[in-house]
Amino acid sequence: MALPQPNQTATEERLTSLTMPDAGCTRKARVAALSRVREMGLPGRRDEYWKYTRPDTLVSAEAPPAAVFHNDEPMLFSEFDRLKIVFVDGVFSPDASDELELEGVKIDRLEDICCKDIHWAKELYGVLEARGQKPVKRPLAALNTAFATDGVAIHVTGKPSKPISLIYRHESETSDAILHHIVRVETDAEVTILENGPAASRFNKCMEIDIADGGTLHHIRAQGRDHQRRAATHMFTRMGSEAVYKSFTLTVNGVLTRNEQVVELTGDDAVAHVSGACVGDGDFHHDDTVFITHDAVNCESRQVFKKVLRNGATGVFQGKILVKEGAQKTDGYQISQSLLLDDDSQFLAKPELEIYADDVACSHGSTSGAIDETALFYLRSRGVPTEDATDMLTLAFLAEAVEEIEDEDLADVIVSRLKDWLARRR
Repeated sequence: MALPQPNQTATEERLTSLTMPDAGCTRKARVAALSRVREMGLPGRRDEYWKYTRPDTLVSAEAPPAAVFHNDEPMLFSEFDRLKIVFVDGVFSPDASDELELEGVKIDRLEDICCKDIHWAKELYGVLEARGQKPVKRPLAALNTAFATDGVAIHVTGKPSKPISLIYRHESETSDAILHHIVRVETDAEVTILENGPAASRFNKCMEIDIADGGTLHHIRAQGRDHQRRAATHMFTRMGSEAVYKSFTLTVNGVLTRNEQVVELTGDDAVAHVSGACVGDGDFHHDDTVFITHDAVNCESRQVFKKVLRNGATGVFQGKILVKEGAQKTDGYQISQSLLLDDDSQFLAKPELEIYADDVACSHGSTSGAIDETALFYLRSRGVPTEDATDMLTLAFLAEAVEEIEDEDLADVIVSRLKDWLARRR
């Protein structure tokens, strides 16, 4: 069926503004992705999975300008020994980065992959993104596959001694970055990947993750703190037997953020935990859209998302658990909650379960409300000032999401940043 004329026009205007890089071994995947974009069209407000979030500024031919946010805070995760890979407005910075060498890991730039006819990443580039287009269309991810200009391919074969840190710096008010990362975790290998920084005025990022039997990936991401940035990110994860995937995202500030996670548990006894903590103020719109598919026996998934909103901020959660026929003994848990610190903010939630197996334990819930006045009174009656008491209750509200981070030191850093944000916003 042909696209409606306005959608077709907007899609072609955006495509005309982009140039496909010299593709090498990724060319076939890029051409196929471009075809998917033209067939689907870029998202509009009438699309079911975009009815809570206006995609206009994410699909326009030119990126809306965003002022660079300057602050004196130390870089997040700076106290940890890590392999630093830095991108400035979507371009790899060799001078700011470490040498791409670490025991148990092989790292290549996307640019280097495109110069080769044969590379392990050829078997993954665009593959998981294409799988993730059903049953829900994700055209911004296909656009990324077609036109990504930079990124890294991370091949994990052992257990590296330190995390891999992807650092995104925003220096141009008109930057429009498209990054694509590929991660392959081999059997019994384990790695931690950190991400932080605002990246660009407009940021489109896609990460494809393939975790083999017994492999483990810990992912901790912090987005912010530029006030005017816009971002659309996608993470596509496929998991083998006894694989473990744990992903946590902290989002602070920004005009518009849309984070999508698509997870397939294809091997028995796999475990996937996806969580997020979001704190927003004023002209702030934050959308978490998650789709987890259970397609194996005795697998566990958790979705834990908490949002703190005030001064008219908007939070969105769309989460689905799909249990396919034969995926017996599935344990699926989903919770999305918002704490509204005024009457002007809003939280829009769409939790879903679709189950085709009969021996499962699946649950979902979503709540939205104000600070617990009883708890607030209790703290104030014991001499805690109102602002301090409110901050304490806010941190307690976010705790369930932060506790999904397995490394306690990394969790402590996230909590520290949340405390700083709350203190600044008084």
